Amino acid sequence: MKHWRLYLAELVGTAALLCAVIGSGIMAENLSAGNTAIALIANTLATVFALYVLIEAIGPLTGAHFNPAVSLVMAYRRDLPREHLMGYVIAQLVGAALGAWLAHAMFGMDIFQWSVKTRTGAAQWLAEAVATAGLVFVVLRSPQGKASSVVASYIGAAYWFTASTSFANPAAVFGRMMSNSFAGISPMDAPAFIGAELIGACLGLLMASLLTADPNQGQSNND
Repeated sequence: MKHWRLYLAELVGTAALLCAVIGSGIMAENLSAGNTAIALIANTLATVFALYVLIEAIGPLTGAHFNPAVSLVMAYRRDLPREHLMGYVIAQLVGAALGAWLAHAMFGMDIFQWSVKTRTGAAQWLAEAVATAGLVFVVLRSPQGKASSVVASYIGAAYWFTASTSFANPAAVFGRMMSNSFAGISPMDAPAFIGAELIGACLGLLMASLLTADPNQGQSNND
């Protein structure tokens, strides 16, 4: 319990992120008059701006994971103490649900709902693996102090170059399956998305590890 501030920060950050993703999706759908491209642009911009601000605000305290896949990778690398992992993941999942419900409340929708939006198939699963691999890669390879801009920029791009619009986050899947809106995903399709994301996270970790210089590389034989 002495680490409750860390878990609260991850909960609040994840809730704010999902509220931005889902709320902007609802607003975009309401205003775009059926133009999906315009709706996706609005959804992308809101997500990028929110993610940048949240990483800047919460990153110094928790690392601003907001993502169980990222937390798992960080715990594996021991960048996150492993005794904090469960607390982080629970906080992220609870935050994702709260963010979805808050977005619904702000737009006068039924707070508790399930998505019926189908997102399935090999192409979508591959897209989620690619999106998450790229996210983990850029998280691990971001220069010091640049994570907020690098990660937000990557997610903004991945909204458009992946067939799945880059959830890249099991907590996001969890929250978005509770929203029958533009950003939603059917609960039936959620497990495959999460599985693809976890595989992608492992691939991103592998790529980052392969590109990390060996500290002994290049040393003289006379050293």
